[in-house]
Amino acid sequence: MSASTFSTSPTPFQNEPYTDFSQPANAAAMRQALAQVCSEFAAEYDLLIAGERRRTPHKLKSLNPSNPAEVVGIHQKGTEKDAADAVEKAHAYFPEWSQTAFQERAALLFRLAEVLRTRKYEFDAWLVYEAGKSWVEADADVSEAIDFCEYYARQALKLSRPEPLVQLHGERNELVYLPLGAGIIIPPWNFPLAIMAGMAVAALVTGNTVVIKPSSDTPTIAAKFAEALFEAGFPPASFSLLTGSGAAIGDTLIIHPKTRFISFTGSRDVGLRINELAAKPQEGQIWIKRVIAEMGGKDAIVVDRETDLDQAVQGVLVSAFGYQGQKCSACSRAIVDAAVYDDFLDKLTEKVERIKVGASDDPGNYMGPVINARAKDSILGYIAAGKQEGRLIAGGESSGDGYFIQPTVIADVDSKARIFQEEIFGPVLAVTKADNFDHALQLANDSEYGLTGAVYTDNPEKAEKARRQFFVGNLYINRKCTGAMVGAHPFGGFNMSGTDSKAGGPDYLLQFVQAKAIAEKTG
Repeated sequence: MSASTFSTSPTPFQNEPYTDFSQPANAAAMRQALAQVCSEFAAEYDLLIAGERRRTPHKLKSLNPSNPAEVVGIHQKGTEKDAADAVEKAHAYFPEWSQTAFQERAALLFRLAEVLRTRKYEFDAWLVYEAGKSWVEADADVSEAIDFCEYYARQALKLSRPEPLVQLHGERNELVYLPLGAGIIIPPWNFPLAIMAGMAVAALVTGNTVVIKPSSDTPTIAAKFAEALFEAGFPPASFSLLTGSGAAIGDTLIIHPKTRFISFTGSRDVGLRINELAAKPQEGQIWIKRVIAEMGGKDAIVVDRETDLDQAVQGVLVSAFGYQGQKCSACSRAIVDAAVYDDFLDKLTEKVERIKVGASDDPGNYMGPVINARAKDSILGYIAAGKQEGRLIAGGESSGDGYFIQPTVIADVDSKARIFQEEIFGPVLAVTKADNFDHALQLANDSEYGLTGAVYTDNPEKAEKARRQFFVGNLYINRKCTGAMVGAHPFGGFNMSGTDSKAGGPDYLLQFVQAKAIAEKTG
């Protein structure tokens, strides 16, 4: 929907279509975008503090994980003063932005969606080079960002017209939703456009001002998103973009007394630290800070003996190895009924050995690199441990200059093993044998996480039991456990997977507002 066609009654939400790169024209447009983005490598980007551009003496370089010798972008390392200034300026502009009508803020989201559509191939290319995504994974990321804009704009319009209250005799009773204040947006590197956009626009459309602190692995994508916000017409003072080390500026952003909320997606340990810091009131602070957190998972797919095994194998394959397993929703545990366990491993191994690994700008490669050298070392450490804890079926380190790892399958893994319990965040799948379906559910629930899970079964009674007893925020039956779609699969998990805020769902915007009930005596 363009700005010119915007109304307070928009058309029903529809997910953004993915680009079909098998069409020669689309493939040519993508190659052209890749060439254009390459020509912009090593450009320097400023901090944006409520519209003010700043540079610092110390720089941060983002690299192409397929070829770490290539510098994608040069960014500023923000200081504690920059962080404090960003919060102060967000707090100062909040009264004005909060008084902007819901309809005007929603119109800006519709415009932003159009900007992202127009620049879709360009953003695809940045995601390929800075985040190591394949063409298909990059396009899905941009499509999801567009979806968040379109969906949250419509949800904001609904929020502006709350459900009517019971009207008592002699009173006029109403409920209104007020924005919270200045918030900190801390997105991850693995969905550096979609999740950043989703968290930021949800806060902005509800009338909050934000400080966006992107991952140090993907700051160029954040800088390009800031350009899109300006192009869509967001006031410069409504947001800041603050790059730099989380260790250097993260605490300042979180503990600042004028910070009202923190929206975070990332690791369990960082999320818990944010929650701990935010819980302690600071001098001058007059509110309880709100934390919206999504913190990862150790996701399982249960394969029952009563299922189409080929479909189950394919579902596990794409869930485990899509984007190199670097999704919090990725399948890292396959729990398979003993009756089909050996057949499952044979079929899976055959498919895994055909996966091509290489540079992400080559569409012939299904898997690209992991995000950085530290991640590669950590994943290889888990593979080494897995060889002691189970039986290596396929995988290991891959050749090449980039951070490449082969899709790795380790079988016969006990439920107490590290690779069964700990989040690896890479292309490593632990396969465990279950005695029966009930045992498989028990094993699936043996985790401190509770984000996504899937069950492959043709037995309706078993599917119903999974609905009741598989304790995850997003359960999928007879399909993969990745690929949540905005509007259809509200996303967020239980336990150490976070606050179950359900991004892309009808309740998500409530995280960024507070309700005020007003009763007026009329007689």
